[in-house]
Amino acid sequence: MARTPQEVFADHGKQLGTGDLGLITANYTEDAVLVTPGGTLTGHQGIREGIGRLLADLPDADWQLTPQFAGNVLFLQWTAATTTHEVTDGVDTFVFRDGLISAQTVRYTLSTRTTRTV
Repeated sequence: MARTPQEVFADHGKQLGTGDLGLITANYTEDAVLVTPGGTLTGHQGIREGIGRLLADLPDADWQLTPQFAGNVLFLQWTAATTTHEVTDGVDTFVFRDGLISAQTVRYTLSTRTTRTV
């Protein structure tokens, strides 16, 4: 039985925390698409490229997620902060198929962090 979208997303978050692009990519279909403001990336190589860019922008980030599931679709609003950078307007959409992510959109604005915790 295929995993539910909630199960896939929970594992996706866990694998993102490892930073291992091979483990992260395993949650995507072979023909997955990642649509970004800069263009569309396809397949596992495209996912590695796009997710690699996100992780490079936000290494060891503190993430705050607000997921909203509707069947096989997830609308995700998020923020993230590192010691030097932050995102306050992150938005992704995920489409799930057969227990994997088949499509994702991602959009965020990376800015220099203006507030720091002590």
